[in-house]
Amino acid sequence: MRGSGNVFADFGAPDAGLRQLRATLAAEIIKALDAEGLSVRDAGARTGVAAADFSRIRQVKLDRFTVDRLLRILDRLDWDVRVEVLVTPRAPGTAEAPIAS
Repeated sequence: MRGSGNVFADFGAPDAGLRQLRATLAAEIIKALDAEGLSVRDAGARTGVAAADFSRIRQVKLDRFTVDRLLRILDRLDWDVRVEVLVTPRAPGTAEAPIAS
């Protein structure tokens, strides 16, 4: 069986699209830290974001992070983000759980 490109959807996780987006943004934050050789403490001092948050991102513990917060972290690291959105109807029977507000 071939994957969909979203491992969360492939395993039937609720809010799969949101989880995939957060994971993608977290991966970009990790790339930014690695590209600049920043430790979590250095990143925290530079951005005002707690070093513990950078540790959580490195450990992919993303439940506490909103998409907006991850975007702001990238901005504070002086990285530009361009998001492309594709909206299509879901196939019948593949509805995700509603996004919690």
